[in-house]
Amino acid sequence: MRIGFIAARLKGTDGVSLEVENWSRVLERMDHEVFYCAGELGGYASGGKLIPKLHFAEQSIQKLCHQVFDESDESDGDRLSDQIYAMADELRAPLREFIRSNKLDLIIVQNALTIPLNLPLGVCLTGLIAELGLKTIAHHHDFFWERQRYQTNAIADLLDTTFPAKLPSIQHVTINSIAQSRLKARRGIDSTLIPNVHDFATPVPGIDDYNQDFRQALGLTGQDLLILQPTRVIQRKGIEMAIELVSRLGSPNPQLFITHRSDDEGLAHWHWLKREARVMGVTVNLIDHMISTERSSINNHKIYSLWDAYQHADLITYPSLYEGFGNALLEAIYFKRLIVINRYPVYNADIRPLGFEFIELDGFVDEKAVDQTLEILKDPERIMSMAERNIRIAQEHFSLEVLEVLLGDLLAKF
Repeated sequence: MRIGFIAARLKGTDGVSLEVENWSRVLERMDHEVFYCAGELGGYASGGKLIPKLHFAEQSIQKLCHQVFDESDESDGDRLSDQIYAMADELRAPLREFIRSNKLDLIIVQNALTIPLNLPLGVCLTGLIAELGLKTIAHHHDFFWERQRYQTNAIADLLDTTFPAKLPSIQHVTINSIAQSRLKARRGIDSTLIPNVHDFATPVPGIDDYNQDFRQALGLTGQDLLILQPTRVIQRKGIEMAIELVSRLGSPNPQLFITHRSDDEGLAHWHWLKREARVMGVTVNLIDHMISTERSSINNHKIYSLWDAYQHADLITYPSLYEGFGNALLEAIYFKRLIVINRYPVYNADIRPLGFEFIELDGFVDEKAVDQTLEILKDPERIMSMAERNIRIAQEHFSLEVLEVLLGDLLAKF
């Protein structure tokens, strides 16, 4: 089959971009041809069709979203809906051209029919799918009803008919059992559960000449702990718990290193975290300027890959309050790191019952978690034993081989 991925962004290390890469790799080894279309492209998707207004950060799209969810009242509904449909019409021709020029048999819409970051894109795709009777997989990562920001608006009817659209040619995919059950309860839509995955079969890259100086580049000595928070700086990541844990470990040089950018949802939360860290005596380092998806050089400064950061970490903190699944968790398991995790709802429902071994938080940093972290950090054999167990479980449930079976079953439904 000729299969096209459509998304707002296919670049970087966000969950959607990572999963599209996993899906495309598996689909290609199943002898399908894959094509890409997004508002930002990079890496594996670099050769795809770029339509800038598909991106949620495009100025007019961002302004519209702000009007709908931050400023609107009930009287704005008709005006805003008209504006959304008018902007959707502008996307119809380039999207139709992507579909027709590549003679696509199937499209896979990545989160654009799920969360209303780009309202015109969701409306446009719904119309195109209905118009063309196009076979579609709607891959849902996080629904609008899971985010507080989208609860107040004047376009409830539009959201309920588009995010996601309920059409006979669409097969829906959810990434966790909670989302699967709520989609059925709210919209009467059945979905296939396909969790996020990772390539556990490929051997872990080692420390080499390029990355051996990573700790030194961070200003760490041989005695310092490298505690890594491999996420963006947004409120639902619970980074304040990671800061408190670092503070209570009693290190002479307490530091937390955060790998991803801090401006996806504005800078207010980042400024608050820095104030909290100062109170707790912790240095919080944002190292997104040193980290990319691949090694490179910018203005004669060495850029490390995210993989380089994982390999040097002594401890991974993942204290999320909410996750659709948890790509960074799978990455930390792959690199056999010691992991501190908060028991967010999807973790409790779909991951914890499988028998993984992590240091767990229950919404706050308690004495037990601090003592357990200190104890295990001193015991490399126990860290390795936990890591090997976690790898075995992850390979069984969250590998590319599991994805290939699930995608084969899904495509058979068409």
